[in-house]
Amino acid sequence: MSSDSIIKVPIPRFAPWLMEPMRRNRSVYMKVALAAVMINVFGLMTSLFTMTVYDRVVPNNATSSLVALSIGLAVIVIFDFMLKLLRAYFVDIAGASIDREIGESLFNRLLSLRLELRKGSTGALTGLMRELEALRDFFASATMTALVDLPFVFLTLLVVALIGGWVALVPALAIPIVIGVGCLTQPAMNRLSARAMGEGLQKQSVLVETVGGLETVKATGAGRLLAKRWTRAVEQHSASSLRQRLVASIGITTATSAGTISYAGVVIVGVGLIADQQLTMGGLIACSILAGRAVAPLAQISQLLTRMTSTRTAYRQLNEMMSQPAEGPSGEGLKVRGLKGRIEFRGVAFRYPGAPEKTLDGIGFALEPGEHVALLGPVGSGKSTILRLILGLYPPEEGVVMIDGTDIRQLDPAELREHIGTALQESVLLTGSIRENIVLGRDHVDDDELLRAATLSGTHGFIGQIANGYDLRLADRGEGLSGGQRQSIALARALAGRPPILVFDEPTSAMDTQSEMGLIQRLQEETKDRTLVVVTHRPPLLQLVSRIIIVERGRIVGDGPRDEVMKQLTRPRAA
Repeated sequence: MSSDSIIKVPIPRFAPWLMEPMRRNRSVYMKVALAAVMINVFGLMTSLFTMTVYDRVVPNNATSSLVALSIGLAVIVIFDFMLKLLRAYFVDIAGASIDREIGESLFNRLLSLRLELRKGSTGALTGLMRELEALRDFFASATMTALVDLPFVFLTLLVVALIGGWVALVPALAIPIVIGVGCLTQPAMNRLSARAMGEGLQKQSVLVETVGGLETVKATGAGRLLAKRWTRAVEQHSASSLRQRLVASIGITTATSAGTISYAGVVIVGVGLIADQQLTMGGLIACSILAGRAVAPLAQISQLLTRMTSTRTAYRQLNEMMSQPAEGPSGEGLKVRGLKGRIEFRGVAFRYPGAPEKTLDGIGFALEPGEHVALLGPVGSGKSTILRLILGLYPPEEGVVMIDGTDIRQLDPAELREHIGTALQESVLLTGSIRENIVLGRDHVDDDELLRAATLSGTHGFIGQIANGYDLRLADRGEGLSGGQRQSIALARALAGRPPILVFDEPTSAMDTQSEMGLIQRLQEETKDRTLVVVTHRPPLLQLVSRIIIVERGRIVGDGPRDEVMKQLTRPRAA
């Protein structure tokens, strides 16, 4: 089949995640357009009022007509005031609605972002989410109003032509000049906007990295290095932003100058027409007012073109993230309720993005429901990576990871993780109360379950004696608590709701011996009939397991009952 015979499907200009909220707000934008029609019609009345006063009222001293005209103008001014307020309100309503819907879509996509496809640092990603502000500012700002008012520029010119004839050519000539200058500056604006955005994300990355690890930065003396990075990022961003503002000011200044020239040109041409008795004094004043109204939106149009550039750049960046495939199956994932807890790896190989070598290679094992297994091995052997694959955080490069006989890639990731209690190596707590950190908004975790899980993990031992207790507010990442306390809360979070699968990665690394032994005694009863996978370097935790799998350099080098494997590990090797 030739390439000419292939039907080319047109690519939509804007993605559905942006267009659908706008379509749902069509009725609001129709109200904005209707209000704009009335406002622009009322704007014509002011010039017609002035022309009538100068041409009819003043020569004839018609005071009664002036009173009637003034009353009519006052009514128009009142309605114009109300319509402008309503138009601003409707634009804000539409902008808020679009902001809410698009923001929700972006945040949901962020939550479902495939980690192996993630680009940039945490700071760059948070900065990218901030670009949503550029979209919101465009759809809920005066520039959007200027876009609605644009067609009425030509209506105003038509009225000028009806009143002053050839006078209308003066403001008409200013319009293509202003628009032409704006279009000519667009390529430079696009380049500068993209560069400024990239440098802004780099600056945000340095800031987030510094704030997130401020204690470490201070303790290790890394402030000097980060200060240099910050200064360099600020200087680059400032230089790009300066050039961007300079280019943008060309269009805005051109529009302002065009307004002045248009007004003066109408007066100059109008004087000649008055001398030829083709225009009255009132008509000249009306034409000068209308010419100002016709050219005035051009400055807003120049600002609109500038803002469109930043909006287009933000859209491209956000659309790139929205175009990334979400984790899980392409269609609707399987939502399995009541997992038994069987886990199986078949010939699994995995490589982290950008890594030259595989982290896992040829991993194969099976865990029966209710089985307790420990993963042992040196640092960097791939133990924690196995846990990440069980959680579906990364898909295997080769092979299959199965839960209850189903490929994990067919399961809905969020639904799967609700059935797995997880305590990872780094106990990250969220800003909020201790209650919120344990419950995590799960409806099935009530206060009784909260207290049960907290007692098991040892959290209740130090929280139950505090005045605020479980309503104690935590700072970022649980600052103010010891490492052992953070681990205890993370374990309570994992145990709450009695999930059928438990995945622990060095769960007691920051606990003292007494706390660890108490936890182990409580978990022995708690973990019965539930699949447990634990990564640890601490021998006491091996009391919880009946099987040990040894991992070295991404491969399984030992697998068997706990006591037999421990004997092999402790047996002295021949020289």
